[in-house]
Amino acid sequence: MSRDVSLPGSFHSMTFGGALRAAAARDPGKTAILFGQESRSFADLGSRVARLRDAAIGTLGIRKGDVAAIVSRNRIEFIEVVAGVPDAGAAVATINPRLAPPEIAQTLEDCGARVVFTDVDSRGQVEASGVEGLDIVTFGAQYEALLANASTPASRPHIDEWDAWTIPYTSGTTGKPKGVVLSHRSRMLVGLICAAEFGCFGPDDRFLAMTPMNHGGGLGFPTGILAAGGSIEILDRFDPEIVLERLKFGGITGLFMVPTHFQIIFALPPETLAKYERPPIRSILANAAPLPQAMKERIIPYFGETVLHELYAATETGLVCNLRPAHQLRKQQCVGTTFPHVEAEVRRDDGSICDPDEVGELWARGPVLFNGYWNSPEETARALKDGWVSVGDMARRDAEGFLYIVDRKKDMIISGGVNVYPREIEEVLFAHPGIADVAVIGVPDERWGERIKAFVVPAAAQFDPSEVERYCTGRIATYKIPREVSLIETLPRNANGKVLKTALRELG
Repeated sequence: MSRDVSLPGSFHSMTFGGALRAAAARDPGKTAILFGQESRSFADLGSRVARLRDAAIGTLGIRKGDVAAIVSRNRIEFIEVVAGVPDAGAAVATINPRLAPPEIAQTLEDCGARVVFTDVDSRGQVEASGVEGLDIVTFGAQYEALLANASTPASRPHIDEWDAWTIPYTSGTTGKPKGVVLSHRSRMLVGLICAAEFGCFGPDDRFLAMTPMNHGGGLGFPTGILAAGGSIEILDRFDPEIVLERLKFGGITGLFMVPTHFQIIFALPPETLAKYERPPIRSILANAAPLPQAMKERIIPYFGETVLHELYAATETGLVCNLRPAHQLRKQQCVGTTFPHVEAEVRRDDGSICDPDEVGELWARGPVLFNGYWNSPEETARALKDGWVSVGDMARRDAEGFLYIVDRKKDMIISGGVNVYPREIEEVLFAHPGIADVAVIGVPDERWGERIKAFVVPAAAQFDPSEVERYCTGRIATYKIPREVSLIETLPRNANGKVLKTALRELG
């Protein structure tokens, strides 16, 4: 179907680089980024981004439609790269620096990047990947020389807001990671929606950027607040006491956290927690993995009744829905209602709409969706249908319009012909005082097709596995009770806090 793509003369594309230029023109001397003892004003940031853009074109030979990559821990230059390189016309593949060299090689070969930006600690990983023909730019003296020697190119490409901005790779919890192509438009609109929703995305706000920037939310939220003229403070690692200290005394108004962060924070000694209770922040955005209800009941008294938001989002869909603070305890195991401009439907396998409280596959559409998977039209066609996207999550919608994520479609267990959702069982077990962490999977069974198995991280040295069955009895249906339990020191998780259930299945 053809479309009229003519644009009015007043049209101006939304890009991250353009947003930074506007912020610099509005308040050039304002601090945009803090990182340890380093800082950048908006004027400094804008100047460096412009020089990187010109160096990318003139020195590195980047052309519109190319892909560059970054393999680095959080730092100021990460922001410069994802602003300057896309202004030169290339998308930036954001690669997890914790990957092993063969995994880095697989990702670089998939995205086709020949220019890689990296920090000193990660350069060895990139070199060990064995990918030939790479132009590796290391932050520090080499990167600064690149910027210092930049010259004005003969021409610069025109950048449209629907052009690819970054290509984060999915976490690979259920298979081979895929490159998710995100446009400038999608992520700039995420920032505007956040400004309307959370109250911590304005020019007077400071956001604590501590989750890995190679992850969708780890980059999307900080760039959103910078685009609005707010400031960010970057941490390159998660230290629970440092985070609490910055929230209490650092002027931070918002941050993004995953469930693992809360677990580590509440494992601190009581006297440490007492020092930082009730920090003066506006919003905590929780995402990336389900937040157990038992954990919410600890978060709210500690951080405040008006602070916690639990989002449902995916790299492919962007923001879908949010459970606002007022509903955190009223709507249990719920992810709220849709964001502005976003629609969601819960569908049966035949595409029809589910009745209230009927479980089906969640589909979403709106202005913040991804462009598609990089070089994977078949995967794109499976996920994107008629402008709607699904990442395979099973959900239900109640009569008030609130959404509940039941489980991943691929994680659903079919035992004796009955659908069993592991998240429901995990929620029950998370409330057990002797269990620090838990994951439930299905394992092959000749009689039942699959049987239910729980991997339990005990809260103390002594834990009787039979306690799982005893505790579940009367709390969930008998056919949902795990009859097999393995005690494990820690659950395998990716950098974003999601449990790697493929790794648990390999353990049997």
